[in-house]
Amino acid sequence: MKKVPLEDTLPGDPMTAYTDPDFMGSKEARPIRILAEYLQPQKQFQLRKVDDTILFFGSARLKSRETAEAMLEAARKTGEGVEIAERAVKLSKYYEEARELAYRLTKWSQELKPEGERRFVICTGAGPGIMEAANRGAHEAGGETIGLGITLPMEEQNNPYITPGLNFEFHYFFTRKFWFLYPAKALVLMPGGFGTLDELFETLTLLQTRKMKKRLPVVLFGEEYWDKVLNLEALVEFGTINASDLDLMHRTSSVDDAFAYITEELRKEAVANPGESL
Repeated sequence: MKKVPLEDTLPGDPMTAYTDPDFMGSKEARPIRILAEYLQPQKQFQLRKVDDTILFFGSARLKSRETAEAMLEAARKTGEGVEIAERAVKLSKYYEEARELAYRLTKWSQELKPEGERRFVICTGAGPGIMEAANRGAHEAGGETIGLGITLPMEEQNNPYITPGLNFEFHYFFTRKFWFLYPAKALVLMPGGFGTLDELFETLTLLQTRKMKKRLPVVLFGEEYWDKVLNLEALVEFGTINASDLDLMHRTSSVDDAFAYITEELRKEAVANPGESL
């Protein structure tokens, strides 16, 4: 019989599951990763005393006015991409309006609570475009601001206006969506693409079916855009939704109107639920 060296029969270093990257990245550990994406934000929100958010969705492609105007100037010099740059300038108004609305809502929220306490914190998907605009507006108002990012092959890193400690990166869309809606007390949808529409329709489904029972004002901002993109009245005409379901949304193109609607709805909720005082 071949003699086996003693050192080859001794066990190696014991394995600790949660420090083993191969295991933690495996299919078997998926439930642990999902749970981690629930527990980590929960811990941070509790630590930072964040209970209520105002959620902004919208396109990651929209530019600030300054950036769009610089693009147009450069395009005119080269003669290339002028049409795209002109469209960027036109759409930059939504970036600036999201920025202003987030600023005003943050200032309003700061007046509701004593110093050191928080109420309505602006939350976004953490990316560029409208998300950056809303985080930026809240940051410029001196408020904390949340970013719930997602790991995507084409996505840029999270924008720089998110408060440290409230800057998250998710792997799973559904855990990210949970943390979008669970603390949300109002929702603003600026012009956006598939992602924005996905969030809109999931929210409307939860509200329509009463799986989400809380009062949640939903603002579709930019009537010129939404009137072309969504013909929800056709669903009423065909009988696939009730006419009253259209009341789940408020359409506007005015920062003043959006601000007044959201703050008034939140005040109504406070009256309906005295424990949720403003």
